[in-house]
Amino acid sequence: MTTAADATTSRILGQDRAIGSLTKALAGGHVHHAWIFHGPFGVGKRTTAIEFARLLLDSATTRDNIERFTPVRGTQVDKLIGAGTHPDLHIINKERTESSAIASLRDKKQTNIPVDLLRELMLGGTVDGKQFDGAVWRTPYMGHGKVFIIDEAELLDEIGQNALLKTLEEPPPGTVILLITTREDRLLPTIRSRCQRVAFGTLDEPAMRQWLGSARTTAGLELDSSSLAWIERFAEGSPGLALLAAKHGVHEWARELTPALAELSRGRFRGGLSERMAELISVCAESVVKENDRASKEAANRLGTRLLFGVLGQQVRDGIAAALQQGNEAGAERWGDVADMLSESDEQIRRSLNLKQVLALLVARWTSIGERGALVGAGS
Repeated sequence: MTTAADATTSRILGQDRAIGSLTKALAGGHVHHAWIFHGPFGVGKRTTAIEFARLLLDSATTRDNIERFTPVRGTQVDKLIGAGTHPDLHIINKERTESSAIASLRDKKQTNIPVDLLRELMLGGTVDGKQFDGAVWRTPYMGHGKVFIIDEAELLDEIGQNALLKTLEEPPPGTVILLITTREDRLLPTIRSRCQRVAFGTLDEPAMRQWLGSARTTAGLELDSSSLAWIERFAEGSPGLALLAAKHGVHEWARELTPALAELSRGRFRGGLSERMAELISVCAESVVKENDRASKEAANRLGTRLLFGVLGQQVRDGIAAALQQGNEAGAERWGDVADMLSESDEQIRRSLNLKQVLALLVARWTSIGERGALVGAGS
């Protein structure tokens, strides 16, 4: 069984090269048994994986469906996948721990994909005295193959990846495994070498504009033109990031923080700024956990941090662009120093250093860079 799957009927935008690779494999009748869909967050990897599964699992699929990469709609397979109940489509992600048959997994926060979850939902084996036969080895219920999608595959630790390796080496007939990841570098070389790799990129400006236009109705993206324009720039071609920014009001964060950041960029320290940034992260994390009380507070904080650093990064990009436009190479270099500082601070937070201390140091260092010479474009 699978969790609820994307029931999208919209065309996948901006991924012609990736779709071309999959179409070629389908049309040739030689679909590889294991794939890695890799690329930035929120650009359509999961949506494409679901559509690929529809084409693979539906006996009604025609050559025309394949060539247009458009599954048949309204069939039993389409309806089952849309409802998340197709018995031969298995989606594995960290959230599946919530409904696990293994009590110890249900009590875990959703920070990774434990190897025991992989054994329960795919590979089989004994966990906490329970024996799982391994869905990957079963005969397809509907007789047209099986598809396994592992979302955020980078969250599999080394033990889990090694456990998966044997199946990738000797897969059961008629089984296709799709690994979706934003961090392909975190997958073992032995995993990568056994998979066909499909690269996904950010959407170009026309595709992103098209997506934003449709998202006003399909995703309820109701924002004024100024906020929408800011989110478009912030998302940098990622519809998923645009949705997160809209959902958590990140454009309002930018409006609030921009004057204070402009002060730092002129070498004027702003007391209380680091505390306010930490508060924005905390409020965001609390809303995520409130929506899903099984969600990891750590993962929710990472999301909030990512969004905040996205706002700060937008300031840097605007500053560099303004400095270069004015021919101010020294100013562009100072903005580059701010960019390096942000990268270092982000890495410190990833290493679980104290968030408030990292943000306090960030504010102090930004001020110090501004003291060396006002940063052109500050507050733009």
